[in-house]
Amino acid sequence: MKKSKILVSGALILSMLAVSFTGCEKKEQTGGSHSSQTEYKYGKIDIPGKDGALCGAPIYIAYENGYFAEEGFDVNLISADFETRKIGLNNGTIPIVNGDFQFFPSIEEGIDVKVVDGLHNGCIKLVVLPDSDIKTASDLKGKKIGVDEIGGTPHQVASVWVENAGISALPEDNEVTFLPFSDGNLELEALYNGDIDVAAMWDPLGSVSEKEGKTKVIFDLATAPDFAGKYCCFLYASNKLIKENPEEVAALLRAYRKAQNWISENPEKAVDIIISGKYSQIEDKELAIELLKSYEYPSTAAREGNEHNIADDVYYFATALHDIGYLKTEPKEFEESYFYDVDAALGK
Repeated sequence: MKKSKILVSGALILSMLAVSFTGCEKKEQTGGSHSSQTEYKYGKIDIPGKDGALCGAPIYIAYENGYFAEEGFDVNLISADFETRKIGLNNGTIPIVNGDFQFFPSIEEGIDVKVVDGLHNGCIKLVVLPDSDIKTASDLKGKKIGVDEIGGTPHQVASVWVENAGISALPEDNEVTFLPFSDGNLELEALYNGDIDVAAMWDPLGSVSEKEGKTKVIFDLATAPDFAGKYCCFLYASNKLIKENPEEVAALLRAYRKAQNWISENPEKAVDIIISGKYSQIEDKELAIELLKSYEYPSTAAREGNEHNIADDVYYFATALHDIGYLKTEPKEFEESYFYDVDAALGK
């Protein structure tokens, strides 16, 4: 298999959710139906929760259902650019973000974080026109593939997929061509117009277009054999905060886990909250429920039964990226260096 190299874009974690601490105070909690006068143990935090990603459901549910407040955080949902997140993670003012394995190369490049938990399974689709002859990765040789950005997760996923089929993802080899689009709707228009052969997309756009009969899905990150049953998205905590206050990280993880469990047990109610709150660009409730179920957010019972090994998933994706040249660090070394079991460290 040919080795590929990647330049990780400055926007490489646009799909991620960031959190920043600004001190403890007494004030009214702003989110959902849980407003009350509360003294928050860990103070006010800002969480970017306006990116429109359906798979970011735990952040919306933890906010709306009051799980952040229960764990001592006064949350305000905001937006934040990449540079703010990067600086915040390094200095500890941003304690935690969620993102996919696309983040692994950036860790090598100096963002001081560790993987502390898994969030959900796959949320990326590759779609083609309904009458396309493209069915498998082997059919992609010589084709043009649309992505949101070079170095982004759809680009990495598609690269792994074609490389596993023996096709080089290197630009200089001209076996596949990746074309970036800043907007998913523009990417779909390029597909409809024949400017690209395949669109690699975040949910829900690819699934929506398929349901409308405009495309067909040839790859689903949640079910494809190379990726099925594995977390594609993780929670990353600032190493500075891990060293200085691991209990704070543990409290955030509890809030996320409460939300994950609630979503796994109440996908229909979760979708109602997401659609009514306009947290994601999807209005089709039936499709949204189907997608949320496909992400397999871990329930409390699944966690207690150790049904998912996070370290193994980190190793798996580190291996996939290393094998095609996206990571320099040996996979086992990467797992051991950058996965941190908060519960085990705290003896829980």
